[in-house]
Amino acid sequence: MVNRLYNSALRKVKEINIQKGFKGVLYVSLMTAIVISCVYLFSFSVTADRDGVKYLIGMSQCNLGEPYRIQMNEELLREAQKYPDIKIIFTDAVQDNEKQIEDVKKLMKLGIDLLIISPNEYESQTSIISEAYKSIPVIVLDRKISSDDYTLFIGADNYVIGQRAGEYVKSLSGKSEVNVVEIMGLPGSMPTSERSKGFRESISDAPNIQVVDYLVANWLRDFADDVFASYLTANPDLKIDVVYAHNDPMALGAYRAASRMGKASDIVFMGIDGLDGEEGGLNLIKNNILDITFIYPTGGKEAIEYARDILSGKAVDNKQVILNNIQVDKSNYDLYMK
Repeated sequence: MVNRLYNSALRKVKEINIQKGFKGVLYVSLMTAIVISCVYLFSFSVTADRDGVKYLIGMSQCNLGEPYRIQMNEELLREAQKYPDIKIIFTDAVQDNEKQIEDVKKLMKLGIDLLIISPNEYESQTSIISEAYKSIPVIVLDRKISSDDYTLFIGADNYVIGQRAGEYVKSLSGKSEVNVVEIMGLPGSMPTSERSKGFRESISDAPNIQVVDYLVANWLRDFADDVFASYLTANPDLKIDVVYAHNDPMALGAYRAASRMGKASDIVFMGIDGLDGEEGGLNLIKNNILDITFIYPTGGKEAIEYARDILSGKAVDNKQVILNNIQVDKSNYDLYMK
């Protein structure tokens, strides 16, 4: 039952995200409350009678404001539905560290057998993840924490993605001066740190490339639109050649802001995620909005596969599973889509 209710609410959340972007986060919070209410209604029967459910998995998601997060949950649910003895309880922290801590505590009280978590920020969530790890297996998905108190980490290498983004800018630059604006995700999350560090270190041997400013947009499209519009207004004479955004929605937001001011055609827009769909990175390349994206796997399918292995007693050989990323730009878009 919980999966059916979750599916229905999730579809509504996706519609709201596509239509509203950052301003839709308030609506997302409302829908999230509905999802969680459904979950807790289900939880009463879980504690009394698992109704044939052998393995109960808790998934603590850091937010549902990003399309990437919605796709991750969908992949987790789709893979779990292959196994009738597995059920997942989803929670949404709405980018709130304290709420995610409370979410994990509630999941633990429900008697989950394994926790999957995408931490909102790495330092603030390390302690609660370590606490959970003392009792049950923990899979950290996508975003790292500042300790190794977990059973398994699954995710792509964000530092390498940052490096590859830097190499792409160097391939564009030639000998001319290149000004880059970097639009960052949530400051306390590991992908933000690693994507920025990899990029900066990659361009460190190119003195003609300069990051003229760092803007924070917390992974959200309309937030990026607002901050980049304000930045362009405050710096009307600044020549901007490249926008390196830490995800595709923020790149799209920056593009929209630049378009309104007649400056988009002069800027190379770079993103990360490479999702399908109308506002996904792949379609944005097709429509000449983004110049490049990096396919960033959610790891949902792998998380369920490894969770099942762990719960059935199989040994996990490595503590980390690093997923491949693929660079897609205008030069290889058609080939990739085939």
